[in-house]
Amino acid sequence: MVAVELLHTARVPARTLGAARALLDDAFHDDFDDADWDHALGGLHALAWADGELVGHGAVVQRRLIHGGRALRTGHVEAVAVPSARRRNGVASAVMAALEDVVRGAYELGALGATDDGAALYTARGWQRWRGPTSVLGPAGTVRTPDADGAVLVLPGVVPLDLDGSLTCDWRDGDVW
Repeated sequence: MVAVELLHTARVPARTLGAARALLDDAFHDDFDDADWDHALGGLHALAWADGELVGHGAVVQRRLIHGGRALRTGHVEAVAVPSARRRNGVASAVMAALEDVVRGAYELGALGATDDGAALYTARGWQRWRGPTSVLGPAGTVRTPDADGAVLVLPGVVPLDLDGSLTCDWRDGDVW
C-alpha cells in the first residue's frame, strides 16, 4: 500500500529532500542535474511512501505559459519518478493523482515536459500532447524551442486551448521546458 503526502518545499525535511533527489538521480540514470532539481523546488511535492521508504516523487510549481495572447497561471509538473523496482504498480499514478488535484484546484492549466517513457502514463490520465510550436520568453526575447515540440503535454483547465497554436514558457536556467 502506498500513501502520498503533499508538502510544500519549505515543509519537507532535509533528509526527505535528499532521498527524493537520490531517487531522481537513480531513476533518470544520472541525467538529472542541479538545474532540474531546482525546477522542482518552491512548490508542492507529492511524496509516495511504502513501509517507511520513499518510493515516488513529483512536484508542481507555478509557471506562466503564454497562449492565445494570455499569460496563463500554470501548474507545471516536475521531477516525477519511481524506482525501477516499483514501476507498473500504481505509484506514479498515485503521485500524479495528487498533483492533478492541485493543478485542477489552483491553476488555469497543467503542463509538463514528458520523456518518451513517461508520455504513456500522462496521456492515459487525460494529458494532451501540445501539437503546435513551442518557444521560450527569455532574455533575448521570444525564441523557438523546436526540441520541445511534441514533448510538452497539457492538462486542460478552465481556459480554452488550441493545441495546434503556439505555446511559450517563461525563462528559467537549464532546460526551459
